[in-house]
Amino acid sequence: MNNKLPHLLFVEDDQSIGFITMENLERKGYTITWYKDGEQAFRAFQPGKFDLCLFDIMLPAFDGISLAREVRKIDENIPILFLTAKSLQEDKILGLISGADDYIVKPFSIEELVLRIEIFLKRSKKYQKDTANFKIGHFQMNMNTLTLSNAEQTIRLTYREAELLKFLFQKKNKLVSREDILTALWKENDYFLGRSLDVFISRLRKYLKNDPSIRIENVHGVGFILKTESEY
Repeated sequence: MNNKLPHLLFVEDDQSIGFITMENLERKGYTITWYKDGEQAFRAFQPGKFDLCLFDIMLPAFDGISLAREVRKIDENIPILFLTAKSLQEDKILGLISGADDYIVKPFSIEELVLRIEIFLKRSKKYQKDTANFKIGHFQMNMNTLTLSNAEQTIRLTYREAELLKFLFQKKNKLVSREDILTALWKENDYFLGRSLDVFISRLRKYLKNDPSIRIENVHGVGFILKTESEY
């Protein structure tokens, strides 16, 4: 039986926040490798070495958004969470576009942070065991490898992207409200999460744009419809 503790790559340049966060996370049962700048963290990153990344956005030399982009080039699947003191919607959306799966705004409680971490760790384990495939248009979606493939290309999705695509596919050709999506996938519904949802919808549209048999329609102010004739 594998009893390895989850290993988190933690990048935070504030000494006080970093120490308190690391100490509390270690008490919760995680193994933490803490770096104070993005360049050191990137040099230390290796696929399979860490289970989750926890990046501050404002870092010296190599900021968290740039770090997330570079990590995504190496490992498409590892969950990335941003810690950010910024409250502007544009900053949060930029973080998600860079490849992050979620964000948490400072100041935060350790309980809230642990909850977010556990959600993504559980999802990563679930997807490792989920061998379900489904055909969507000319694409084949593999939930085990988180890949969306057709004859021309293979696209690696993040956990959040794969989760959203599967959720929409399960309700294909039906209107799904924004509230239902946010509650099912994010476990809560608020304005900023709604903007995050729009980012992920845009990503899925980009991946599927070359297949005219699939489209994600927006019903303004209500939700989305994934239109396809595909079956499991």
